[in-house]
Amino acid sequence: MSRKPNLNPNEFGILNQRGFLPAPSPIKNSMEAHNELRVATPGARAALDWIDELVLNLPKLIMAGKARTMIKKALDQILFYNMDYHLQNLILNVQSHNILAYLMRSFSFLGHALVWEDPENPMDHIHAGLAVPWHAVAQRLGRPPVLSYASYALDNWRMIEEGSIEIGNIAILQNFLGGIDEDWFILVHVEIEAEAGTIPRSIAQALKCIARKDAIGLYANLCDIAKAEKQMYETLLRMPEHCDPHLYYTRVRPWIHGWINPALPNGMVYEGVEEYEGKPQKFRGETGAQSSIIPLLDAFLEIEHADNKLTSYLLEMRDYMPPKHRKFIEEVERLVREGLSVKKFIRDDALLSHSLQSCYHWLELFRNKHLEYAATYIQRQSQQSKSNPSEVGTGGTPFMPYLKEHLEDTKKARKEDPKV
Repeated sequence: MSRKPNLNPNEFGILNQRGFLPAPSPIKNSMEAHNELRVATPGARAALDWIDELVLNLPKLIMAGKARTMIKKALDQILFYNMDYHLQNLILNVQSHNILAYLMRSFSFLGHALVWEDPENPMDHIHAGLAVPWHAVAQRLGRPPVLSYASYALDNWRMIEEGSIEIGNIAILQNFLGGIDEDWFILVHVEIEAEAGTIPRSIAQALKCIARKDAIGLYANLCDIAKAEKQMYETLLRMPEHCDPHLYYTRVRPWIHGWINPALPNGMVYEGVEEYEGKPQKFRGETGAQSSIIPLLDAFLEIEHADNKLTSYLLEMRDYMPPKHRKFIEEVERLVREGLSVKKFIRDDALLSHSLQSCYHWLELFRNKHLEYAATYIQRQSQQSKSNPSEVGTGGTPFMPYLKEHLEDTKKARKEDPKV
């Protein structure tokens, strides 16, 4: 292995100090992408107008119990006028990641509204007018056609005015029902991503410092990582301020389940998608486990998980991440595996050991608080329906044992520090 790793976050779509948040910021609708969509055919623009109208009014349609009806009606019109053909051509040819992310967000919210508007009778098929373009844009983005963390949080905010990406200066672009609890739940995640914005670059620099045996540089980067983790933790503590556990469970959570759900035992059929050959697909729902931050920290800090269902689940969650982000995690894992181990490098250096311990400390606190929230916001809630079970997460797993194991693995890694 080269002793001079050239791990440049920019090459993985990790720009400036935003970490895994997009730069430039997400777009709200097709009108904001006017200049880039000038080449769109009239048919494609008409389809985009339909989509914009639907997603803009989605909370009102859901409240009226008309979301499923009106979405189906619009999709029928899109097919009738062959607007789907023009929309698919646009998806195949557009080069802007921001436009693709906007389309993925819109299709995902419409798809989940279709399925979960009536949780006692969820739809087990997606209308071809939505399924085909949803699959097409998902293919371009390298993710499954289902609502994932990237569309729910990373690509679902706007700045209120120029300044920091933080609660008080950001607003959510798309909701299901709307309201402060739903907004706050997503906003906290966006701010956590912003607080973690320096971590990928700090890790890349730390690995270079290990390669050239630069203890001073490594110490500075470890301190920066610990500082970012502390800020992440402090933001996570704010979740209860405006997100009530009961309201989260009954008004926010039901919409983000995927197709691995007791109410959908056979999965989901995507009508008209040739690749699936009419066979039901089982995709997991939106979950924080699809964020790249914690897996990246695990990779650098060498927090190992036992070879069991948990490990398989964590690896599966990477399929729902933007491909460049998961590739960055894999590169960090490779470099650590091939010799750039922070644990081995610090040896008996007390100062480095202290800074590494800070990294473990704040990650441990973050995971412990997340575990507490999982118990409060989900496990202790009374089960409302078959589709919203309190014993499994929106990713379709028994989340409490998994989260406890995450925490224990972090504690174990901390204790393996040579100076402990």
